[in-house]
Amino acid sequence: MSATKTTSARTPKQLRLANAVFFFLSGFGYASWASRIPTIQHQLHLNEAQLGGILFAMPVGLLLTLPVTGQLLSKFSSRRIMFFGGLFFCVVLAGIGFAVNVWQLVLALFCFGVSRNLFNISTNAQAVAVQALYDKSIMANFHGIWSLAGFAGAAVGYFMVYYNIGTSYHLLGVSLLLIVFTIWFIKGTIYQAPVPQPKKKLFTLPDRSLLIFSLICFACMACENTMYDWSGIYFEKVVHVSKTTATEGFVVYMIAMTLGRFIGDAGVNRFGIKNILRYSGMFIFCGLLLAVLLPYQITAVTGFILVGLGVSCIVPMVFQMAGKSTTMSSGTALASISSIGYLGFLIVPPFIGFIAQAAGLRLSFGLIALLGALVVVLVYNIKDESE
Repeated sequence: MSATKTTSARTPKQLRLANAVFFFLSGFGYASWASRIPTIQHQLHLNEAQLGGILFAMPVGLLLTLPVTGQLLSKFSSRRIMFFGGLFFCVVLAGIGFAVNVWQLVLALFCFGVSRNLFNISTNAQAVAVQALYDKSIMANFHGIWSLAGFAGAAVGYFMVYYNIGTSYHLLGVSLLLIVFTIWFIKGTIYQAPVPQPKKKLFTLPDRSLLIFSLICFACMACENTMYDWSGIYFEKVVHVSKTTATEGFVVYMIAMTLGRFIGDAGVNRFGIKNILRYSGMFIFCGLLLAVLLPYQITAVTGFILVGLGVSCIVPMVFQMAGKSTTMSSGTALASISSIGYLGFLIVPPFIGFIAQAAGLRLSFGLIALLGALVVVLVYNIKDESE
């Protein structure tokens, strides 16, 4: 990763707090949208296949703007990109709630993908700059804060659904609140002087020694976003809970994932990274299998808790191992791995709708469970020296 000059009159602690706020805003905003997916599906009378097709709009928007974001970050400070990306993110979030037909929802989700790309990549660039000011690792905490925000957004969404608050009012209120925090905290973030980069390929594949890490990230992130997009619908359509409590599955999943990220470091210190990765894959596989084979409320809740614990720390742990690569720079290695991993996050969940329409949600979730088993198999093939 190219060195970038950073300047700030603030202390590392102040910069860390400000950056943490933007991780929180990103997680809260995304979870607010995800918590209303079942409601939006009902409002627009969409079946699973139609919903799956519409969800493709978000990854299309994100993937099309990945090269653009990289170019912008080489010309402008990540703080500026984060500010405008955050405002765009908030405006589009509000717009989703006002979509009254399919084409409006597709357009809104496409723009949502664009805004998330600008916002999330610049926010992580800020985190890297703040991390450079510390001797100890703090990156995991930033991701834990994102998860905590996701839980908070899901919990607020649960109450909004319970009290029958309209999606438009809910998302508009969240958007206005996030805009206020964005404007208030932007001056507390770090300034990175842009460093123009030489022309190179827009996408760099990981070498063979790092390909296994890419596949683990792909499997984990596919499971993670499947839970974001489909957990509420699974509870409503398969577990047969009421519409008002369909968000329960998403909430318990977010709680488990949040706790897992905050206790993950302690687990690694005691059992080692590879053991935790194996346990994580087992949790994903067993959790989804439990929810599929025994689709009752208590067993499904238990299964979703296991899945949340399973996906919580896989990506940060893989990044830690891959950062020790001797064949690529740490920045290039992590960028290549995260790019492939993010494809799982974006592309797999929309296919769930098509599979569910053809063969049912239980089968589609059963297929996702196999990705947990794949993580376990891949971890056994990691060479010991990678640790």
